[in-house]
Amino acid sequence: MTAFDTWYQNALKAILEQGILEKNERTGVTTRSLPGMHMSLPAEAGFPLLTLRKIPIKIFIAEQIWFLSGSRKPEEFLEQYTKIWDDFMNVDGVVSTAYGYRWRHFFDRDQIGDLIALLEKEPSSRHGVVVAWDPGSDGLGGVKKKNVPCPYTFTVNIIGGKLHLHNIVRSNDMVLGFPHDVAGFALLQRLLAKRLKVGVGQYSHSVSNAHIYENHFEGAREMLQRTNDHARIQLDLPDDAYERAESQDPEFVQEVFHILKEQYHPLPAIKNLSIVL
Repeated sequence: MTAFDTWYQNALKAILEQGILEKNERTGVTTRSLPGMHMSLPAEAGFPLLTLRKIPIKIFIAEQIWFLSGSRKPEEFLEQYTKIWDDFMNVDGVVSTAYGYRWRHFFDRDQIGDLIALLEKEPSSRHGVVVAWDPGSDGLGGVKKKNVPCPYTFTVNIIGGKLHLHNIVRSNDMVLGFPHDVAGFALLQRLLAKRLKVGVGQYSHSVSNAHIYENHFEGAREMLQRTNDHARIQLDLPDDAYERAESQDPEFVQEVFHILKEQYHPLPAIKNLSIVL
């Protein structure tokens, strides 16, 4: 089993056995939840792509490219690959809380551009923080929105010539959302490393509320019974990867997809894992 698959199985087991059973007021769906789960994987563990069930590779690749572009309209590039953000669109086709838009155009600054400029000038800086959460209107019983950011901030550090990314997530659906988010932000880490001409370091992922929905209990238990003697997955990107991603190059999506697909030998998909909104 890969290091990521092993960690993931242990996390599911802990939630199913120790998680608190509660009904969520917003969704009306019962979950088992644990606070404060944390994962850290070194680059040597390979690219963290779940193999205990088949997950769609192309979606998280296209989504990260859409984020980097700063768009908040799924029709701009993303919708040719997935419709997963359509439920969060306004009537004008805009996702007002789109992560990439928050990273690149909100708060009167381009946080990604500023991050790159800072770490080029001062690689040892500990100020490489990017935020998607708007304290002026998100959460705390404030303005009701179709979506507020779950991965609400991440920090980038260059230590020992390698780029380390720590993603902090307020809430993760551990069956559907977590594997998707980990793969997407691990891709972002590699894109930033290429742009800054440094190696890839540790990927860390902290979840404030890690939960499994009751309609996913059976699927989670099935994954606990699975084993997959899968070699670690490597993702070596071309030197111009960041620039091609930022420009929404569709050929780049295909290129990354094929690099991963050639190495990816997952166990079968688990049916009836419907998303809870």
